[in-house]
Amino acid sequence: MHVHELPSEVILTIQRILETKQDEDVEIGPFDDLSNNFNPAKVLNEIFPDESFLAHIEEANSKLSDTQAQLRSEIQSLHLELKRSQDPERMQHIQEMISDLLGQMSRIREKATESEAVVRNITKDIQVLDTAKKNLILSMTMLRRLQMLVNALTQLQELKQEKKYAEVAQTLSAVKQLSESFKPYKTVSRISQCSKRIQDIQGELKSQLDEDFDAFYLQDTTKQIKPALITDACKVVDQLGDDFRLHLVDRYVALELKDYRRIFKPTEEAGQLDNISRRFAWFKRLLQTHELEQGRVFPGEWRVGWHLLARFTEITREDLVALLSKAGSALPVKSLLDNMQLTVEFETFMGKKWATPFKNMMSAVGVTKAQEPKPMSSAFEPHMGVFIDAQERALSDLLAPHRNGRSSRALPRSSLDSVSATEEKEPNEAPTIVLPSSTELFYYYRQSLEQCAKYSRGQVLYDLCTLHKKWLQIYAEDILSASLRRPINAPRRSTDSRFDPHELKHASIIINTADYCQTTASELEERIRQEIDEEFKEKVTLQAERDLFVGVISSAIVVQLRELEIACEPTFSTMSKMTWNTLSQVSGQSPYTHDLVKVAEQVSETIKPQVEQKKYLRNFFDKACSLILAKFTNSLVKSRPLKEIGAEQLLIDLQAVKAFLLKMPGDMQTTGYTRALTKSTGRLEALLKVIVTPVDPPEGFILNYTLLINDASFTNFQKILDLKGTPKAGQNSLLDTFLTITSTKTDLESTSFLSSLDMDPPMHPGSSLVSPSTSRVSLPLIIGASNSSDGQAAALGAADGTGGRPGDHRREVFSDFKRFVSFGLRKEAS
Repeated sequence: MHVHELPSEVILTIQRILETKQDEDVEIGPFDDLSNNFNPAKVLNEIFPDESFLAHIEEANSKLSDTQAQLRSEIQSLHLELKRSQDPERMQHIQEMISDLLGQMSRIREKATESEAVVRNITKDIQVLDTAKKNLILSMTMLRRLQMLVNALTQLQELKQEKKYAEVAQTLSAVKQLSESFKPYKTVSRISQCSKRIQDIQGELKSQLDEDFDAFYLQDTTKQIKPALITDACKVVDQLGDDFRLHLVDRYVALELKDYRRIFKPTEEAGQLDNISRRFAWFKRLLQTHELEQGRVFPGEWRVGWHLLARFTEITREDLVALLSKAGSALPVKSLLDNMQLTVEFETFMGKKWATPFKNMMSAVGVTKAQEPKPMSSAFEPHMGVFIDAQERALSDLLAPHRNGRSSRALPRSSLDSVSATEEKEPNEAPTIVLPSSTELFYYYRQSLEQCAKYSRGQVLYDLCTLHKKWLQIYAEDILSASLRRPINAPRRSTDSRFDPHELKHASIIINTADYCQTTASELEERIRQEIDEEFKEKVTLQAERDLFVGVISSAIVVQLRELEIACEPTFSTMSKMTWNTLSQVSGQSPYTHDLVKVAEQVSETIKPQVEQKKYLRNFFDKACSLILAKFTNSLVKSRPLKEIGAEQLLIDLQAVKAFLLKMPGDMQTTGYTRALTKSTGRLEALLKVIVTPVDPPEGFILNYTLLINDASFTNFQKILDLKGTPKAGQNSLLDTFLTITSTKTDLESTSFLSSLDMDPPMHPGSSLVSPSTSRVSLPLIIGASNSSDGQAAALGAADGTGGRPGDHRREVFSDFKRFVSFGLRKEAS
């Protein structure tokens, strides 16, 4: 029998049975592991590792025979042991034992059932007795309580007749507690009679107390009621319920305010609006009398004073509504505000008197349950439009000297005067940073907000906020933005420098003013949110107005850039008229670069001390750098052909311009600015280096182009040839060679910065500032000129360019330069 023929479960059983602990030094034989994984070939290889061991085959055969005999002996012994374990007699004995065990369990279950029945039968009478005992105790308890209730009712009747209200209150409380335990037994006739008697006694008590309280209220001389009696009677009233207590309080309040309604009728002189202070004085006297005399008998938790105030408030508010409706639009603003202030002061005084907000007192003792009680001052709110109109007239008068018609393009005189005043100040006086009109406007806003918050924190305050928003918009558009519009054909103030320093300083003041306005507008919004009621908080926002001031800042920066462009225009005009193809040698930087650096430095130095926030200076320098490089590129294109010597000279000039632009921001320079400038000038340098390269040999020229420009655009290469001034006859051969070489270079891009290079850019001043889409300069050369630390966008525009392959056409422009600057400032502010 072979090992691999045995079933796996037999092998595993044999291994478990033969498993013994062996010493570590005992060697495990190759036949000790009997499993399905037994490999005879492996054992044979161990016995006969090479051919030399075949000589011992007899010895190996003898060992295998011994091993086989040993294994058969072990198998036989295991079979005998297994046979003994599976003896049928033994299994039958085990089954008999299990059957006996089940029989015993069944007999135990039967005995338990019988025992339970015996115990239940024994305790049956005990349970009946226990239930009888409980019922007997309950019956005795209820009879004793019924006796106590009958006695208490009899006693209560006697005490009621004797008006011993202190004892009546205690007895009535006991009666109500006892009657609660009889609710499940109301169908019993005796219990029903007691319940009816309780109701009758309470009704008699109410009638008796009504008479006593009326006699006390009216101070009836024929029926003297002592305060001590009423004090005890109040305890009985508390036992009779809140409705009866409220009935007595309302009766007292109506009697106390009877004279008020008669004296201060809206048809009487005392009831007119100009006598509203007399109403409040009368009530204060009434309240003082109440607290010193009759009011002392009432418990403090009754809040009788609050009830008096609530009813007085309701009557007075109704009278004020009638009077204000009658006055209508003829009501003077001063009278409206004075009366409302008196009303608010009275309500505040009452709130302080009881250390409770006025509205909370009205809600706690509301006279009308159908609707939320309102304060007296709410009667003025529908008429506060008069106050809002007065505020609008005051704002109109405040800004009238500074405003300019929307349709006029003339510079407002007030803005120019503010700039001139800055120039004419004494040396030791501080210069004007913002327009005084802005500080006057927000000072007035603060005063009107504080005044309105005293009167109303609801709809009126929200209407005032809407008015503030309207005039912030007017201030941004009709004063700040309008002052930046230069009249058509307006003369320059200085013909020497070509730029207007007053215009630059005025634009700087507008930037400071707009920044002050947007910051203060944010604070104003937060202040209004703190003052206004909760239902209006989410509606209060001045975001649109702050955006308007951001737009004003961007417009002012455009004005500064316009002055910079005008100042630099003569130098770029000189550059575009240079005949670079006639130069025979390079001789240092060109004279026009000195003039360019000089005027640009004058403009930047004029602006630096004027703008208060450095973030706007950084924004200006970003855009100024982009503008100068864009104009340099335009002039370079205009002055073609350049030839090699001309391009080399322009490289030197570009380095001089780059050196100035690097130091132009001064301490406002950032890593983003330097990186963008290096990238922009690097593209121009690459363009000029390609032009400097001789066209002979063509392969070297084209290889240099692909290394520096890194595109395979046929159109872009044509632009380089045009800038270089290559004759038309020689261009065809170069273009053919270009197509041949680039067709094998699959790693080249289809477009580059040359794709947006316009070969016919406009050169008139302002073309770069009005609309980049119409001024087709190669502005993508300087895309990325942003201040990364400030998060400002930095694309001024992009030019049209069409390469020699599909997809060459690309535009990277903002639709408008002012929109671009505004975009950068918004990111700066965020």
